Amino acid sequence: MQLLDHVSIGVPDLDAARPFYDSIMKALGATKVYDRPNALGYGERCTRDDTESTFLAVYLDPSNIDPNKRHWCFKAASREEVDVFFATGLAAGGRSDGEPGLRPHYHSDYYAAFLFDPAGNRVEAVCHSASS
Repeated sequence: MQLLDHVSIGVPDLDAARPFYDSIMKALGATKVYDRPNALGYGERCTRDDTESTFLAVYLDPSNIDPNKRHWCFKAASREEVDVFFATGLAAGGRSDGEPGLRPHYHSDYYAAFLFDPAGNRVEAVCHSASS
């Protein structure tokens, strides 16, 4: 079961967010579907015939992003995707909040990486599969 249909993340500067989200979404295999003056879109929206898709919107939002426990976690198809997510996110202006690696306190194959986007939003990529 896919729990989330779509997610929206607010950023105060789309020009700073664009290379970051372009790179991490590409690393996870998500297609960029729009680039507007006030928003970016990735993935595919669900339809009556496709109820499994997920969509991410990154909106221009001048609100402060204060430190908190909120974060968005994206599924990765492999541990390699998690590694690429992390490396490309860092290269595009993100900051590390946890290098790629196993998090056995969640379960024995939980392989994840954590980043802050240029605005301070916390994002994660996780692969639940055993290493091949």
